Amino acid sequence: MSTAAPTEVQMLNVQIDGVWMQFPKGTRLIEACSQAQKFIPRYCYHPKLSSPGNCRMCLVELGMPKMTPDRKPVLDADGRPEIAWIPRPQISCAQDVSEGMAVRTDSPMVQDCRKGVMEFLLINHPLDCPICDQAGECRLQEFSVEYGNASSRFLERKVKKPKNVELGPRVTLDAERCVLCSRCIRFMREVANDDVLGFVDRGSFSTIACHPDRILDSNYSLNTVDICPVGALTSTDFRFKMRVWFLKETKTIDVNDGLGCNITVGARQNTVYRITPRENNDVNGVWLPDSHRLNFKYVASEQRLKTPLVRGETASWEHALETLAEILKAHGPESMAIIASARMTNEELFLVSRLSEHLAVNQVDVVPRTGEPDGILIPADRNPNTSGAKALGICGSTPGARLPGIAEQLRKGSIKVLLCFEDPAHCGLTEHDLSKATLLCVDILPNRSTPFAAVVLPGSAWIEKRGSMVNIRGRLQRLNQATLPPAEARNDWEILCDILRVTGGSNLPSTIEEVFKQMSAAHAAFGGLTLSKIGDLGVSIADSLPPSDH
Repeated sequence: MSTAAPTEVQMLNVQIDGVWMQFPKGTRLIEACSQAQKFIPRYCYHPKLSSPGNCRMCLVELGMPKMTPDRKPVLDADGRPEIAWIPRPQISCAQDVSEGMAVRTDSPMVQDCRKGVMEFLLINHPLDCPICDQAGECRLQEFSVEYGNASSRFLERKVKKPKNVELGPRVTLDAERCVLCSRCIRFMREVANDDVLGFVDRGSFSTIACHPDRILDSNYSLNTVDICPVGALTSTDFRFKMRVWFLKETKTIDVNDGLGCNITVGARQNTVYRITPRENNDVNGVWLPDSHRLNFKYVASEQRLKTPLVRGETASWEHALETLAEILKAHGPESMAIIASARMTNEELFLVSRLSEHLAVNQVDVVPRTGEPDGILIPADRNPNTSGAKALGICGSTPGARLPGIAEQLRKGSIKVLLCFEDPAHCGLTEHDLSKATLLCVDILPNRSTPFAAVVLPGSAWIEKRGSMVNIRGRLQRLNQATLPPAEARNDWEILCDILRVTGGSNLPSTIEEVFKQMSAAHAAFGGLTLSKIGDLGVSIADSLPPSDH
């Protein structure tokens, strides 16, 4: 089958602050200036949304080539077009570059325009920066310092607008701070497909509001907080909890489903305060569902497993591992099964495969999770590493296909020992069924199975781990540690190495980098890679995975 040759992109000559450069046809002027290292301040413009051109902060001085009567450009001594400058400033966010276009980004006219825009924006803005959640990452603060006046000429009384307005269950509005950029309105209409927001009233009294009989309850509502350039829209959950400059930010990935949205975790003193999206145009763009960004508080639960348990009693790691080893050595491989998890990292799943080979256990599988996709960012696969589990041979082409057989053998008494990295009750096993086998559990929270377990080992949550996962598109991505596990809890890869050690395993890695190195040597899909080579945005290994994975 023949494939069409790629269409050649036309390159256009554009002069930016006296320097001629080339840009592809269709490039927004504001983006062309950014590529030329000339930042243009903006409020309403967002690269992922339409451009209404309503804030006027991005005004520049624009010129076009002088033309002869026969419509040919007049050239200077260097063969470049002579520029006829337009006497009025032009917005740079809502127009594309054109051949021979010229722009001045910092001329006296442009500077005066920016100062004027900033002066009008600040006329009715409240002086509540010390208590504003946006302080420290506020475009209004930054631009007022860089482009505004040092003092205000406004002496009249400011217009008062509603404060602390609950637009929905997760978003709070302080209308006095709003600069009417309309980013939130356009996001809800164009990305979230929920046209719920709009402007009401006129002039200085204009404000954001929900349409009648509606609230902002979309599962993507908190993205409006992310893109709000000022402190008008704030996260109700994060509001007044922590100053952003105190947060340690960690780049990692979301583990709520198979897409693996790129995120930034904000933590302080080993406590997570917020999760925000991180730009990756190959995965989630710059967006993140509310359900995913708020699903982290269970990590700090008082119910966390913090010490090993042997038959319900607190024990040392040495005693717990010795007990586990005695149980495994007392049974043959045909009477054992391992329930791994597609929520584990590739490194952990690789060590599970090593353990199953070492113990000659053939009954190994993961628990599948599926749900209705939302058509935006949430796919049907709700496990973050199904593709990795398949690539590493932990499960077959259909995750969970072996679980009914494992459950049936357990009920019949054929399986005597169940090593679980996830609650085996998800397999449809009842308390009566679980009581028939010796359970060895690794988890972060008590579940329906831990009361029956002979040994319980406290593991680490995803936010406390390093490692990698493969998303549903075959993209290998890196999980980074944002906080430390509580008390005596350990990383799952360390626990697996301990189990291998106490059962007679050899050639055990001592770092997560060594685990990846062994995995890349054993599996071609990861060949030539390291954790550092994955980078912040991941790498595609789709061509190395089984066809069903991409």
